[in-house]
Amino acid sequence: MSDRKRQRYTPEFKTEAVRLWVEGDRSAAAVARDLGIRADLLRKWKQEQRAAGLVQEPERELTDAERVRRLERELAVVRQERDFLKKATAFFARDSR
Repeated sequence: MSDRKRQRYTPEFKTEAVRLWVEGDRSAAAVARDLGIRADLLRKWKQEQRAAGLVQEPERELTDAERVRRLERELAVVRQERDFLKKATAFFARDSR
């Protein structure tokens, strides 16, 4: 068995590590590597802080391709609704004669 002691980190260190990851443009692995910790530990700290309401991620802007895909999906739904209403109107107009 290993005689290594479990490393303890202060709440300030954890908060700063998560802030570096969230506010920066680097991956969790890159930040963790620079700090000498495991990436999964950094993700765990972020999850804990988010649950406690301590961290808020900045909203990510959509790329043009993402925006186009979202609008195409929305357009498809609107077209389906329009077609359904056309059919329903025709059905009820036929019955009222």
